[in-house]
Amino acid sequence: MQEIQDYECPYCGEPVEAVLDLSGGDQAYIEDCPVCCRPINFSLQTDGEDWTLDVRSENE
Repeated sequence: MQEIQDYECPYCGEPVEAVLDLSGGDQAYIEDCPVCCRPINFSLQTDGEDWTLDVRSENE
């Protein structure tokens, strides 16, 4: 199951869209911002239905 979540890059503040795969359970991963190319830490907490996404800069 996939969800789309809008967020703001913690570096440049630009609005960006993330595609979340809820079938993988809790996840922590890094993706580069498509605008400024800096690394963003993602932390996805899910039970397969409900979920929360935390987006942080590399130094937070």
